[in-house]
Amino acid sequence: MTKNRKEDKIENAIREYTQMVLNIAYTYTKNSYDAEDIAQDVFLSLYKNIWKISSEEHIKAWLIRVTINKSKNHMKTAWIRKRSEMPDVQKDLLIDETCDLLNAVLSLDEKYKIPIYLMYYEGYSIKEIAEILKRKPATIGTRLKRGREILKNMLGDDYFAK
Repeated sequence: MTKNRKEDKIENAIREYTQMVLNIAYTYTKNSYDAEDIAQDVFLSLYKNIWKISSEEHIKAWLIRVTINKSKNHMKTAWIRKRSEMPDVQKDLLIDETCDLLNAVLSLDEKYKIPIYLMYYEGYSIKEIAEILKRKPATIGTRLKRGREILKNMLGDDYFAK
């Protein structure tokens, strides 16, 4: 891969997928500053590994997988586990706080939140989500169903009747 082609692929990926990477990282960290740090780390990894990625579709899936892994690793660090929560003044830059549904999705357990986010906000199918999360499609389908039920209980039947 030529240097210019590599740089073009990276620039296109940054332009197209930055918000997606930030949103996924934010679903784990619930802190925009940490999400931004993770996003920088993800795109640095992309720069180092772009030669391994064959297609545009693969770049998106690769970015999602790397973002999830880096977010999980970030949340395991002693620094994160021991620090006190500070108000996140930039939260509105990533996600609109007035959106009840999105806030409800973010409050779900990780096993429900990530599949719901990938399906309804990123447009992936159950099969694609299963490949990304390295789970069986039946498991993803069950988690989506249970996640939707939890959301319905949290928000009420009236919310979905709109």
